[in-house]
Amino acid sequence: MTVSDSSAFGPTGPADPEGPAAPSAPAAASSGRAVAGAPVRIGGPWTHRDVAANGARFHIAELGEGPLVLLLHGFPQFWWTWRHQMTALADAGFRAVAMDLRGVGGSDRTPRGYDPANLALDVTGVIRSLGESDAALVGHDLGGYLAWTAAVMRPKLVRRLVVSSMPHPRRWRSSMLSDFAQSRAGSYVWGFQRPWLPERQLLADDAALVGKLIQDWAGPRTPEFPDEETLDVYRRAMSIPSTAHCSIEPYRWMVRSMARPDGIQFNRRMKRPVRVPTLHLHGSLDPAVRTRSSAGSGQYVEAPYRWRLFDGVGHFPHEEDPIGFSTELINWLKDPEPDR
Repeated sequence: MTVSDSSAFGPTGPADPEGPAAPSAPAAASSGRAVAGAPVRIGGPWTHRDVAANGARFHIAELGEGPLVLLLHGFPQFWWTWRHQMTALADAGFRAVAMDLRGVGGSDRTPRGYDPANLALDVTGVIRSLGESDAALVGHDLGGYLAWTAAVMRPKLVRRLVVSSMPHPRRWRSSMLSDFAQSRAGSYVWGFQRPWLPERQLLADDAALVGKLIQDWAGPRTPEFPDEETLDVYRRAMSIPSTAHCSIEPYRWMVRSMARPDGIQFNRRMKRPVRVPTLHLHGSLDPAVRTRSSAGSGQYVEAPYRWRLFDGVGHFPHEEDPIGFSTELINWLKDPEPDR
């Protein structure tokens, strides 16, 4: 298993400063929406629309009727990563909604607002905009980080919490700072701290690095994921102007704020325990977020907490083992009394 380190975001050759691989600062800070169409609004049994929340506009795909399940994608993906779960949830009697996070897919690219507290307010704002009093949040990777945050900040809006491939924010911070193995596994985050170069490298050669990261982070159990068609979808979505910059900004905040008052305040705020039933899912062979880093997150939950490890699976359990993941998810959501 090859783990991409920060050198993946180091100098790899010249990038065309006039081409799409080198977004300008004004373009990255534009507040306009991404170009709608094939890269984002992919056809299927779901419907697409935009909703307003927290001062921005967010693209969502929705399917089914019943209790709301809001799905939050991670990096370097967008709402489409939940395509398997959306149909399974709808068939099971849920209203499945997958949203594009701020700056990604069909959602607004704003000049600021990429700190986790504000991104979590995006999520809870979408719940309100959908006319619901609460939702079960399901988040993967960065989406999982925001799901943890939303459950702490707005617990009345979170009915249940499901996190995949991401430890609790305090656990993530401590692991990145004190666990050399996790710091090395997550060295792409350190590489993101360089100005502009990571964006250019993400977009070089039709976003080839996006495909490489997904391939490197996937486990060996399911060789059919990712196939070339799937990688092409993610590469085209990342190539929408300003997406690369906006996708990296949350990780820049997570590192650069560690010694700043806003970061210290956020870390203290996350001491508040999660008080909603929580399902924590992880791939046993995840090379980007180590199992040991995630496994200690239960200490921050004062509610029924269930840990589930997917054997032989990497960083994308919901795509590498969609049937197993969906089955685990739905059974837990339907369980009236999930126990520890």
